[in-house]
This record gives sequence, structure tokens and C-alpha cells, in this order.
Amino acid sequence: MACFKTLSVLALALLLCLQATLGEIICEHLDQDTCSYAISSTGKRCVLEKNVRRSGEELYSCATSEIEADRLKNWIETDQCIKACGLDRKSLGISSDSLVESTFTQRLCSPQCYDSCPNIVDLYFNLAAGEGVFLPKLCEATSEENTRRGLLAGIKSSGLVAPGPIQTAKFSVAPVVVPAAF
Repeated sequence: MACFKTLSVLALALLLCLQATLGEIICEHLDQDTCSYAISSTGKRCVLEKNVRRSGEELYSCATSEIEADRLKNWIETDQCIKACGLDRKSLGISSDSLVESTFTQRLCSPQCYDSCPNIVDLYFNLAAGEGVFLPKLCEATSEENTRRGLLAGIKSSGLVAPGPIQTAKFSVAPVVVPAAF
């Protein structure tokens, strides 16, 4: 029990030290490796933008969006969450189209992402809601689909073969009637 208290105090001290080191997060001060999925100290989400110069050179900058995060402020998403949720820090913007991609939805709804990355889940929860979709129900359907796929794969690989029809089916074809030209 004493070990747990010591560990808790140490974790809290580390968190406070990290917070003091980071200070206030201002999106415009973040680089392209920390911008995406970050939240400023005012609670606004940061967004990575690409600017192309006349020479064709691409420059990336971080800007503050008008989208507010629910209950989160001063947050830079961890690399572990980016990986677990199947995201890319260098992506420019997000789209609800990703929610219909089964591989993305499986990663988003995985316990490693859904249970451990509240910032990302909040972002996609609100994105899904804007499309009229309740993210927990989407995740439930994705989980059920994976279960069905697993069962089907198990049936296909079981080696059991269902017997074919005893009698062959007979089909009759109706004649094609072409209307007479007038």
C-alpha cells in the first residue's frame, strides 16, 4: 500500500513538472510533429496546414482551429495513441469519410485506442455525431462484424463441407417477345 502511495505521489509530481515545462500550449508555436491532435491551453484544437510557395516548396505550419475540445485543454497527443488509433500526425485535416473505412474504425474502436485516448475518441465522437452517427453504436457494430467474420473464417477453415443438392435444379427460359414495329 505504501508503495502505491509513493508511486502515486511520484506520478503526480512528474505530471506537475511536465505541465510546468510545457506551460501554455499555443498551436502556432507547435511544429508539424506535435501539431495534429493537440489542444491549446484555451481548449481549441490545433490543425496542421500546408502552404505552397511559388517555388513549389511546401511549408507546414500549425494553426488554431475554431473547434473546441470537450473538457480537454493543454494537450499534445501521445505517439502511442496516434499509433493505436491508426492515425498520422502529418495528415492535413480529418474527414468523416474515415469512419466508413472498416480498418480505421476497427483501430479507433479497439480497446488500445477507445479506452486509452480520450482526446482522439472525443474528436471522432463529435465528428460522427455531426454525421448523425453515435460512435459507441458504430463501435459495437464493428465489433459484432468482426465476431461474425471470425465465425465465418472458422467455418470456412473447419474442413467440413455441406452436402450439395440431391437433384439438379431445372430452369426454364421464357421466350423473348419483341414488340412489332408500327
